[in-house]
Amino acid sequence: MKAHGDAHLFQRLDGEISLHLGKDLIKKGGHLVDGHFERHAFLPARLAVEESQTQRRHKMTILIREDQGAVARLTMNRPEALNALSDAMLAALHEELERISEDRNIRAVVIGGAGKAFCAGHDLKEMTQGRQAEDGGKAYFADLFNRCANVMRSIRDLPQPVIAQPHGIATAAGCQLVAACDLAIAAEGTRFGVNGVNIGLFCSTPMVALSRNIPRKQAFEMLTTGQFINTERATAMGLINKAVPEQDLNAATQELAETIAAKLGSAVKIGKEAFYRQLEMGLDDAYDYTRDVMVENMLWRDTEEGIAAFIEKRPPEWTQ
Repeated sequence: MKAHGDAHLFQRLDGEISLHLGKDLIKKGGHLVDGHFERHAFLPARLAVEESQTQRRHKMTILIREDQGAVARLTMNRPEALNALSDAMLAALHEELERISEDRNIRAVVIGGAGKAFCAGHDLKEMTQGRQAEDGGKAYFADLFNRCANVMRSIRDLPQPVIAQPHGIATAAGCQLVAACDLAIAAEGTRFGVNGVNIGLFCSTPMVALSRNIPRKQAFEMLTTGQFINTERATAMGLINKAVPEQDLNAATQELAETIAAKLGSAVKIGKEAFYRQLEMGLDDAYDYTRDVMVENMLWRDTEEGIAAFIEKRPPEWTQ
């Protein structure tokens, strides 16, 4: 949802955002995802994008993937629209997350945004166009919110931990995206809001991830007032892990991602799945379930090696 409730800020941001793509964002080894997708449908998850490096440099892309060792960085690249989650953006995110889920070389993911803002939510212009259908947009809106929910669920289901890297603003579905990620480090001064209520549209789908991240009354206040919160309050609530100066943002998320990527990948994978599953269980069921997970984990050869290496005070020699 495009940003609302703070028109002056967004007008100023819109005026400052340039349309060119910085050459430093496209590096050798980077993986680009084409921004031209068929509306209302995801491209196949394993679609190959085979272009020369020269072609990649000259092609405007809606999502940029850049691998740095075992860390995949995804940069939403619609700065002129504050990286709104258009049909094409949702399709690009869905496709690339599917690709990453099968990439054994990637052990952590960072999601950020180009330009002056992280993400301003859904694209209101596209949503308005959807109203032109005979049913007033009912089918389109249902499909849109389903596709958005699928992207959020794919982040949770991804074997690798995902770190959000918000800056500027993260509003409505953009705030939902931050909440859907496993971790978040924000630039100081970033503002967060689920502000659809300001235009008469309650942020019901963003509410799902938000209410699973922060205390109930805090979430309801944000949803019903449409007011923004700053990084200090977002940290205190638990929406983000911490805030750092904007010039240090890339380094901070990279450091966290590399710390995670250095662990046994299979252990992090089984642990992430167990983390979310046990949250939805009662106490007794959660202990029974996690007991079984730990038993499975303990029987792995790599875990045996990790324990032996710790006792012998040497680096582990893992196979995964």
